[in-house]
Amino acid sequence: MTAPTPPCADLEALERQAIAWLVRLQAQPANARLQRACEQWRRAHPAHEHAWQAVAHTYALMRQSFTRLPDSAAAPAMHALQRTAALGGRRRTLGRLAALALVVAPGTWLAQRALPWQRLGADYATATGERRDIVLPDGTRLWLNTDSAVRVRFDATQRLVLLDRGEIFVSSGADAASPARRPLRVQTAQGMLEALGTRFSVRLLPNHLPPASRLGVEQGAVRMLPAADASPRVAEAGQHWLMTRSQLLADKAPRMDIHGWTDGLLVVEDMRLADFLAEVARYRPGHLAWDDEVAELRISGTYPLADTTRVLDLLAHSLPIETVARTRYWTQVRRRRPGLGPR
Repeated sequence: MTAPTPPCADLEALERQAIAWLVRLQAQPANARLQRACEQWRRAHPAHEHAWQAVAHTYALMRQSFTRLPDSAAAPAMHALQRTAALGGRRRTLGRLAALALVVAPGTWLAQRALPWQRLGADYATATGERRDIVLPDGTRLWLNTDSAVRVRFDATQRLVLLDRGEIFVSSGADAASPARRPLRVQTAQGMLEALGTRFSVRLLPNHLPPASRLGVEQGAVRMLPAADASPRVAEAGQHWLMTRSQLLADKAPRMDIHGWTDGLLVVEDMRLADFLAEVARYRPGHLAWDDEVAELRISGTYPLADTTRVLDLLAHSLPIETVARTRYWTQVRRRRPGLGPR
């Protein structure tokens, strides 16, 4: 009999348990009893083993990235990593591991994806591939996209949502129970966005140069105030903007419906395959890569976000490409070899 799949909240808990096991094993590598206990935990349910493999794979990649550093940097980095493990405490360890990965190995994408420390301090969060729909006390409806984290801070003067990771869609509530009208605001590292009776999305773009928050207004308007600029502007329905800490930039219309994810769909029109795959990768655990020779192929259509493997299979039937699973967590998209059919 196949064991039932745990709900997403339990998967989050299993990920944290796997991190705790890893930290304890690194701190006591010769403890045979601890090793047996960890093995028993891993065998207790397939989801336990899945969580363990994801965390262990991330840790291995981080260690590999340290070995590629110059000797002057690698030794202190590894020493700090080992010391962090010895200190114990899952929350503290996770934060230090992730921060250390960003300092000494900024190219280690998996450390950022598989060990998202922002989730630990969040009021609401989602795992990779998960989406959530939440109603806040003021009636505001909040959707969280894949791999996202928010904190909610309501007081007598404002309703504040702090977006620490990922992407949200907001439908502002009336706040009818409050004796005074409280503004609804979304804060990111780049600045403040204030809802003016509206529906809008905010997505963090940490790899944009400089880092930016992307705003898409579906209905109503949103007042935008970058952190280092005292001149606010108002975004109207149908507009898209990029907000950095110092400026606001009108964004061109995207090749996809940026709010389609709230319905579980990725809807695109004449989009570069490389850009499409980058979107698919956000909903897929592990690493999705592609060869340069397929990057400029164009794609249009509507694709379900719940099954990214099926999406890749559909692509292989409509484009001259194939997918190759190099490991359990590494998939490569390349041009189909001559004589091979879709796979």
